[in-house]
Amino acid sequence: MEFTCYSMLIDFTIAAIFLFLAKLLREKIKILQSLFIPVSLLAGFLALIAGKNGLKLITFSGQAGSYSGMLIIAVFVSLGLRGFNFSKGGMKENFDRIGSYYCLRNIGWCFQYSFPVLFSVLLLGILEPDLNPAFGMLIPAGFQGGHGTAAALGNTLGGLGWEAANDLGMTSATIGILTGIFGGIALIKLGTMKGYTKFVKDFTQLPDDMRTGLIEEGKRPALGEETVSPMAIDPLAWHLMLILIPTGLGYLLTNYLQGVTGLGLPSFSIGFLVAIVFHFVLKAMKADKYVDNRIISRMGSCCTDFLVFFGVATINVPVVLEYIVPFSLLMLFGIVWVVIHFTVIAPRLLKQEWFERGMYVYGYSTGVTAIGMALLRIVDPENKSCTLDDAAIVTPIESIIEVFALAYVPVACVQGNWVMGVAPILIYMAGLIVVSILFKWWHKHPKGVFDESQLEKSRR
Repeated sequence: MEFTCYSMLIDFTIAAIFLFLAKLLREKIKILQSLFIPVSLLAGFLALIAGKNGLKLITFSGQAGSYSGMLIIAVFVSLGLRGFNFSKGGMKENFDRIGSYYCLRNIGWCFQYSFPVLFSVLLLGILEPDLNPAFGMLIPAGFQGGHGTAAALGNTLGGLGWEAANDLGMTSATIGILTGIFGGIALIKLGTMKGYTKFVKDFTQLPDDMRTGLIEEGKRPALGEETVSPMAIDPLAWHLMLILIPTGLGYLLTNYLQGVTGLGLPSFSIGFLVAIVFHFVLKAMKADKYVDNRIISRMGSCCTDFLVFFGVATINVPVVLEYIVPFSLLMLFGIVWVVIHFTVIAPRLLKQEWFERGMYVYGYSTGVTAIGMALLRIVDPENKSCTLDDAAIVTPIESIIEVFALAYVPVACVQGNWVMGVAPILIYMAGLIVVSILFKWWHKHPKGVFDESQLEKSRR
């Protein structure tokens, strides 16, 4: 069926219906409130069950799976439009914050691109002698990359003779998402009990509005201010326009740069940079005073809800029984790593809001940026941490190196040069560890929320 604007209308209508139903369920069912499952996440799972992989009651268009990629640009654009501000601590503090965050993320994906390959070749190969040398790449493709990367890897390896790669990659991505959601919820509940969370202290004592999602009369904050007259242009249309301009330009610029350089640059990071430039253009025109950041923020959050829905609702869930034993062991290996990465490395490498920023990385490392954002919304519902700002800065640099790894490592493995495939990744990972030690980013586990007074003492 040909995709039209009306196909998109039907897709978003279906999304709206399931979001509405999920909202009603969240209001009425206590267990959903106790788990703090976001409405968008719940709606996505309901649609997944009702969709082609479940009851076959609903059908999305063939482009529904691409909406998340579009919406993520708008989310980061909403951040860029508010300008980029360093924290009050000064340049050194910001360098340390962003640098340690960069090391955390890159150590994570370096491990996923190298050790699963070693695990599959050296250990799983004993169980399955005919196992493809690139079998270990199912972890970075599914967990680090998600369904899109898994499909890309499947096509590449399929062309090299491993036809099962696509189905296994999609299954890996599905398991990664489930690990991100349910593992993330469990870690969040544990973190609140141990006092690791900064913005949500105790799940059992949270106000009813955070549990049910309904705000009582008299306690409702203002959405924003009308900065332009409706006689000229509707205030919401004005702010939507401000988001759409850098979102569209960011997408076009990404495609142009990819065509020129051949690099798979992340469109949401390019959109973020375009939005920052647009912010300064508005400032130079003295039009920034007519931009209400609260409205911009709410529009970004609106996009996040639909992003999470489509990211979950369009999951493809194939079952590949032929590889069940080595595949299960590989998945277990990948799950253990992301948990260790969050619980052991994140608190020792990050300081401010280590739990919130680490939780986003945990979700991001299990396959879908939307999952990381959903988990972040639970522990940082008002986006008070620097998580997304740091992500937008780090991702362009990280993606260039990661694209190289995704292109080089699987081909090297299939050709039998798995040692040369993982060696550069291991060297880079070792360099990151050395850098984190030299800059004194590595520290003891804080055993709670990091005391920011320590930063003041360190600067004296």
